[in-house]
Parts: sequence; structure tokens; C-alpha cells
Amino acid sequence: MRVKVILAGLLLMFSSAAIAQKASVPGLWSVEKANAWYAQHKWINGANFTPSTAINQLEMWQADTFDPATIDRELGYAEGIGMNTMRVFLHSVVWKEDPSGFKTRINKYLAIADKHHIQTIFVFFDDCWNPNAHPGKQPDPKPGIHNSGWMQDPGVPLTNPAQYAGLQIYVNDILTTFKHDKRILLWDLYNEPGNGDKNKIAATLLAKVFTWAHAIRPDQPVSAGVWNQELKELNQVQVENSDVITYHNYETPDMHQHEIDFLKLYQRPLICTEYMARPRSSTFENTMPMLKKDNVGAINWGFVSGKTNTIYAWDTPMPDGSEPKVWFHDIFRKDGTPYKQEEVALIKQLNDK
Repeated sequence: MRVKVILAGLLLMFSSAAIAQKASVPGLWSVEKANAWYAQHKWINGANFTPSTAINQLEMWQADTFDPATIDRELGYAEGIGMNTMRVFLHSVVWKEDPSGFKTRINKYLAIADKHHIQTIFVFFDDCWNPNAHPGKQPDPKPGIHNSGWMQDPGVPLTNPAQYAGLQIYVNDILTTFKHDKRILLWDLYNEPGNGDKNKIAATLLAKVFTWAHAIRPDQPVSAGVWNQELKELNQVQVENSDVITYHNYETPDMHQHEIDFLKLYQRPLICTEYMARPRSSTFENTMPMLKKDNVGAINWGFVSGKTNTIYAWDTPMPDGSEPKVWFHDIFRKDGTPYKQEEVALIKQLNDK
């Protein structure tokens, strides 16, 4: 029954696929250009990356807590198993406090990643987890709580044109600075728009950020990942404006395969920018080989267990902070020891390491 419900949702979601692709979006890559770009890359695979010493995007990027030594060490773990891509979240609050310093640290991060033969997907906006981000010291992790300190961006209601204008200046500055940077694989403009109770804000900001990005037209593709088939209007904006189709799927392989099959109707390259939640039966063993077989990019959530607490499940807190029997996300402990050696062996095998 659940598969039928999801299939029905996908049919509604993509019923206008053929018509939508005929629409002319200024600045959007052609299908041919998108596929030519994808063909230049080895199979894209990697993880969503936050260094283990950072609880959120601000702690990763602020000057006082930017940690290149940990970033270098942990990206070395990724290189060692053949991963070639990391998805990394930016934050407008960090830019607002120190635009020049933020860009300098982005450049330092990119230099470290490039040393490890890793390209980066940068994410601008995000509707997940906590609102009201503030600069300065970030909260300590809450024991056993998944992503207890992760911050939305923007995390406040957008009520006037000046707020949108400020965000446009931020996006334009970052995109213009790095629009020719070959160390960047793709710009992910908005993570899970509409998550929580932000549908109206997300619909306005999502359309605007695509317009801003297309006007600058970086060398890298731009996208925003489909994540919830019930948000049909947002989904339509995402797929109609993305050079490369990205999406999230934490479902079982059969349902994941159905989504791939529907998204292929757009004839554009596909990258899954979030998957792998072990207790939900979305695992490396049952999903990563499928993604490689279909030539779909594979970016799992979580890399090194740390302050984000993503070894704990979304909705299953463990307030005593004890280690769960089954990790929800993440691959390595801080010292580089794999959580499951067989997973690391599989990833290396798929990457011919």
C-alpha cells in the first residue's frame, strides 16, 4: 500500500514533466549541456560533511571555530575510501558578520578538499531544524538529540523586500566570487524548502534564488533537491529550474528506484544528495550499488560522528547520550575507525580502491 501511495504522489508530482521541460527558463542549461557536463565526471559519490568539531554551519565557518586541521584529517578519510564529492552547508549569518573573512575560509576549505581530490556541493538556504541563528558561540550538543544545534537559513520570517534584498546580495557575492572555481561541483540553492511550516516563505525565496543564480550563471550547475512529493508547487519550481536534478530519498530500495525512474523522465543527470538511514532500510549495502548501476550520484547524510549527533535517529532521542545499537547516519568515528568495516569495504569496492 505504501508503495502505491508514493507512486501516486510521484505521478501527480511529475505529470507535467514533458510540458514543464518545454518552458524556457532564462539561464537554464539545456538537457544536452547538462548531460555533457555530467559525462565529464567520474561517478559522483560522497557525503554531507560537517567536521566533527562543529555542531552547525556557523560553528564550521566562523573565524573562532573554523577548524582546518580537522577538516583536513576527515577529508583524508573520504579520500581513502574513494569519495570524490562533499556536500557542505554555508550560512548567511556568517557572511553578514564578515563577508571577506567568510570567503577566505571558503577558499581555505576548497584548497583542503582539492588536495584530497574532492569537489564540493555548496548549499545556500535550509529550512531544517532550529530557527533564529545568531553569530558567536553556538550551543553545546544536547545529549542523544539528532542535529540539536543545526540552524535554518534564513531562520526568521521574511516579511519585507529589504530582507530578500539582503539575501540576494549574499548569494550574488558568493556566486560571483566562486563562479569559475573548478573545485566546486554544483550549487545547491535551497535544502528542503518548505520543511516545517515555511511553505509560503519557501515558495517566494526558492523562485527568487533560482532567478538570482541564473542571472549570474556560474560555470557550475545549479539545483535544489526534491524531497517531499506532497509539496507539488515547490517541486515544480525545483525541477523546472535545475540544470541537474537533485533529490533526497531515505526510503527502501524499491521505492527509491521508483523515484529514480520518474525523475529520469526529465532526461537530465540525477544526483541523490541525501540518503542512508540504517534503521529505515536505506543503507550503503542496498542503495549505493543501485545508484551506481543507474549512474545516479550518491551523497549520503553524515560522515564522521561528532557534535551534530547524527548517529541518533531523527525522532528517537537518547537523552543519556549512550551510543545507539544501530547508528542512524555517519561512517567513521573521530579517530578514523569505521562504524562498520564492511560498509567501508563496499564503498572502496564501488570506487575501485
